[in-house]
This record gives sequence, C-alpha cells and structure tokens, in this order.
Amino acid sequence: MDLMQAGSSLDALVSSFHTRIVELQELVIARNMYPSTSMPDLSAVDVTLKTMESQIQAIKDRLQEERNAIPKAKKLIDLSQRQQRKLQHMLAHMPPSMLKNQSRSVQNPSSSLVPDDSGPDILHEPCHLKEEPVAMLKGKKGPSPAPRWYISAEELDSLSSYMRGRLTLDKVNIAINEIAMYAEANSHLVSCPKKKLAEDTWEKALELRDIATTEAVKGKHFFLETDIKGPGLKLDNTGKAILTVLRHLGRILEARIGHHRVFILSKPH
Repeated sequence: MDLMQAGSSLDALVSSFHTRIVELQELVIARNMYPSTSMPDLSAVDVTLKTMESQIQAIKDRLQEERNAIPKAKKLIDLSQRQQRKLQHMLAHMPPSMLKNQSRSVQNPSSSLVPDDSGPDILHEPCHLKEEPVAMLKGKKGPSPAPRWYISAEELDSLSSYMRGRLTLDKVNIAINEIAMYAEANSHLVSCPKKKLAEDTWEKALELRDIATTEAVKGKHFFLETDIKGPGLKLDNTGKAILTVLRHLGRILEARIGHHRVFILSKPH
C-alpha cells in the first residue's frame, strides 16, 4: 500500500469512528431513556474517540514526513551511485604498479608515513598559506591536489597505430600520475610565502607565479617541460609519444609562455 492509499484509509477510519460514536450515543439514550444519566457514558466514549483521533493524526503527520523525505533520499542514492561509478572507473584504469603500492600500504600502514623519494622533494617542504595567496588557490587552506584523469583501454585502442606505437595503458597512466605530481609541486611553489621556501627555489617560484597569472593558465594546474625528469615520463621518444597521446585525448593542453613550454592539465570531454 503506498502513502496516498494509507492516508485515504486513515481518513476512512476516522469517519468510521465518528459514525460509531453517533450510534453509541443513540443506543445509550435508548437504553437509559434519561439523558442526565447517559451523559457520563457518552463523555467517556467521547474522550476515547478524541484520543484515537489524536493518535491517527500523529500517524498521518509521520507518513507525511516520510513522504517529504523520499526525494532527498532518492537524490542521495543517485549521488552515491555516481561516486561509486567514478571510483570503479578509477580503480579499473589505475596502473598495476600503483595497485601494488596501494596493496603494500594497506598491509603495512606505517610505510605510508615514509616520504616517497620518487616524487619532487618540494612537496615535502612545510607551507602555511597565510601570506601571498594566488588566484588559483584563493579561499582554500592549501593547494588542491592535481587531477589524475587516467585513460581507458578503449581510448588507447581508438588511436591510430602510428600514434599509439608501442605504448601500453600502464605506461600512459603512470605518466599521468607523474605529471600530476609535477603540477602539485608547482602549485606548492606558487602558493608558498617566500620565507617558507629555500633560496634556490625562490627564483623558480617567481617564474611559476608569473606563468600562473597568465590567461591560459590562470586557475589551472600546470607543469613545465623542464619539470619532466622521469622515471615514468622522460623527454625521450617514448615520452614525446606519451605527451602527443595525452594532447590528442584532451588530458593536457600546451602553450608557449615566455621561453617556457607549458603543459596545462585539462579535463577530458
């Protein structure tokens, strides 16, 4: 029985009680034939009826609350299913080497506390964003993580054979993870106050800040060609092929700003 039918049934029940009390009144009067002596009995029946009406109204109010909550529950379920699909997509296209590392960190939680030397060292420098915030991080307490839009096997297979070459899904997705690390390191340099940076990194930070304020880059994560140092992505033939594939699949955009070749992380369409 749905909520509308339940409400109609309750209304019918209330009406039935009203009819019943009228009948009881007539029977009591007919039995006693004296209205003065029948009033106490009628009063007791009336009190009972009002109590039942109050309970029925409480039930109807509760049903209405549940009915009003249904759209919110449906919206929550829809959002949860969308998030689940995103996580399943990420898991399905995560490089096997990253899956192995994740498995090790689950088995040995203390290993996650050890800094990873494979990433840029600048990520481990302390930074409190209370001074000199930049536009791309305005209103946030710290640099947002760079997006990692991994490619699927279908996307790789859709490329022409000459563009794909000997590239594998694993190689390309490992490169995507590395360029995200480069972008996060640059975001850190752009947002950190001068007193929090080493002297040898301040000059690069100024260059990055100038790049970050340009129209093509403003508000986006980016990395420079000079940031590419491997191990998964290098400036060799394989690395250049990977960059070409990422541009073709809409993962990165390229721009020439000053004497720098700048790659901007882009959301695939």
